Amino acid sequence: MGWASSRFGWFGIAAQNVSHPILNYCGAGLCLLSGLIFFFVKADVELLHSSETIPLLIDRRTNSGSYGQNSSESWIDTIGPKSKRFIGFLLAVVAGLMYAFSIIPVLYIKSNSVHHDSMFYESSVYDLDYVHAHCCGIFIASTVYFAIYCAAMNTKPKLYSRAVLPGLLSGLMWAIGTYCWFLANNYLNSVITFPIVTVGYGLVAALWGCLVFKEIKGLANCLIFSLASCVVLTGSVLTAISNL
Repeated sequence: MGWASSRFGWFGIAAQNVSHPILNYCGAGLCLLSGLIFFFVKADVELLHSSETIPLLIDRRTNSGSYGQNSSESWIDTIGPKSKRFIGFLLAVVAGLMYAFSIIPVLYIKSNSVHHDSMFYESSVYDLDYVHAHCCGIFIASTVYFAIYCAAMNTKPKLYSRAVLPGLLSGLMWAIGTYCWFLANNYLNSVITFPIVTVGYGLVAALWGCLVFKEIKGLANCLIFSLASCVVLTGSVLTAISNL
């Protein structure tokens, strides 16, 4: 979505051209294809943990200030593995679309900064000037969503206490990554950076699941994972060189 908006000028954004459009199309297509291939990688997440492992999230939920297993199961725990997998994939797609839309306002402001009749006339075209507002907007929105969730749960939200600090650290790492992305946009344009950054996040997350958490097991799964990784790298390279 982000790449298409930049390339074809959707949502009032000025269309961006590249030196080699065919390479850019192929690169973006391969990046999209890699996501479909990753869908067929089956993660081997054990529900029953051995005595040698300590789960990070299970049995660590906090409800109304107390620790321990909650008396009521989450709805996600009551559905089958196939339905859970499909819902997870669907939510990931929705999250990706929303992620792309979060950058579009910045591109819109930059595109309309040269139009005399626009309210954004003479606005900054330097991408890093928008990082602070972007991150603050996400922080405020997350706070509002959490407040709504607490109200819906009658001030008894289900929290995983051991995930709070890693969540804060991951948010800090994400902010640093976003800073680098906006800086890359300033030099390469979003039509180049969108496909690379989008699949780059997914590849790093998949590598964590494969190498650290050992979620990917079996020869077939490893082969599919390797194929998807190669497609990601190929798509990223084609996208990068499409504007040389």
